[in-house]
Amino acid sequence: MRSCLVVDDSKVIRKVARHILETLQFSVEEAEDGQQALNRCEESMPDVVLLDWNMPVMSGMDFLKNLRQADFPRQPKVVFCTTENDLAHIRAAIDAGADEYVMKPFDRETLETKLQIVGAA
Repeated sequence: MRSCLVVDDSKVIRKVARHILETLQFSVEEAEDGQQALNRCEESMPDVVLLDWNMPVMSGMDFLKNLRQADFPRQPKVVFCTTENDLAHIRAAIDAGADEYVMKPFDRETLETKLQIVGAA
């Protein structure tokens, strides 16, 4: 079964994402911030990370930079999931190593399409 780590400081967003991902046959783990997410990746690397931008402790962007610079045997696909929708934010995310970008709020169809684009669905 494919695995996804949902990283968002909103419990509601994590719950919605978990529900959608489980219907797409993913096993789901959750993290409330970038530091928790990095710790989870060190324990067990997911296939996909669904990543929020604005979080306390460590932002999504800082998490992504740390993840991509770390010497892990394999890297997950990273889909930024945020309300930041201007071109500068999208470009910064892609430049930092994100594989795809999805806007909040999202639905099952949108998320499934993004996962297909990155080869994870």
